Amino acid sequence: MPAPLTPGQLLLKRCVDVAAASIGLVVTLPFIALLAVLVKLDSPGPVVFAQARLGLGGRRFMMLKLRTMHDGADDQKASVAHLNRSDDSRLFKIPEDPRVTRLGRTVRRWSLDELPQLYNVLVGDMSLIGPRPFFDEDLSNYEPHHFGRLAVKPGLTGLWQVSGRSEILDFEEVVRLDREYIDNWSFASDLWILGRTVPAVINRRGAY
Repeated sequence: MPAPLTPGQLLLKRCVDVAAASIGLVVTLPFIALLAVLVKLDSPGPVVFAQARLGLGGRRFMMLKLRTMHDGADDQKASVAHLNRSDDSRLFKIPEDPRVTRLGRTVRRWSLDELPQLYNVLVGDMSLIGPRPFFDEDLSNYEPHHFGRLAVKPGLTGLWQVSGRSEILDFEEVVRLDREYIDNWSFASDLWILGRTVPAVINRRGAY
């Protein structure tokens, strides 16, 4: 799969990722630690939830999140599939997911569960900006034009997230937004998306 970005663009993007993720981890680490204690007190189970996702070129990596669901919730996915708003297994979106803990609902509303992914960015699994990583089991349902979204590292935030997040229920629209980002990448576009991420999180649009 050919790289859509030049070596210089990739280097610039990586330098920004490392610098921003390093600063972000230092600044948010005390807050992450506090949230970790609250997660542990709220429900039994591990504090951090590691889930296999697909990255650059379809490479598998473990994406980190603060746990917002009851322990073992992944094993219950089939039992709540009928609640999926998108009717597409590649977009699993349940507004009032019964697997989510009491604290988890608040943490997810403000996207605080995503903070550990700064570590994923720092080690190179992810980028600050890019397509949202999907599951490896989704590949069997991919059509040829879907694979283009794997041409760059997945992002902590991206064009899809600032365009509606979970309000976008059409997988083809998600792919279109990802390809639009990849095909028209620039440093300015990354700054624009990053700037729109803050109000999107504050407004909690499409977050559940």
